[in-house]
Amino acid sequence: QVQLVESGGGLVQAGGSLRLSCAASQSISRFNPMGWYRQAPGKQRELVATITSGGSTNYAHSVKGRFTISRDNAKNTVYLQMNGLNPEDTAVYSCNAVLYDIYNYWGQGAQVTVSS
Repeated sequence: QVQLVESGGGLVQAGGSLRLSCAASQSISRFNPMGWYRQAPGKQRELVATITSGGSTNYAHSVKGRFTISRDNAKNTVYLQMNGLNPEDTAVYSCNAVLYDIYNYWGQGAQVTVSS
């Protein structure tokens, strides 16, 4: 069973930065893509960023230029560096891993709260 564990969430002031980590229980080279999603209160879950096994990245328009997704296969970890945070970024951020285009795995989520 694949386990994804997020860490690095917390409370930050507007304009600040946070780095989220997603540690997998198995080699992440198997997953394509991996990504981060977020869900704010009363809203649907939305894609934040994805990264393929080859390193290609994709970002939501709202975070492009502020967030950076990366992966370290040696550490079985995916990161989301978030800069220039604003209150609209407040949400639960969840890590996702896709296997064989069929299986979707999710972490438990990490709360990110940005104060104005």
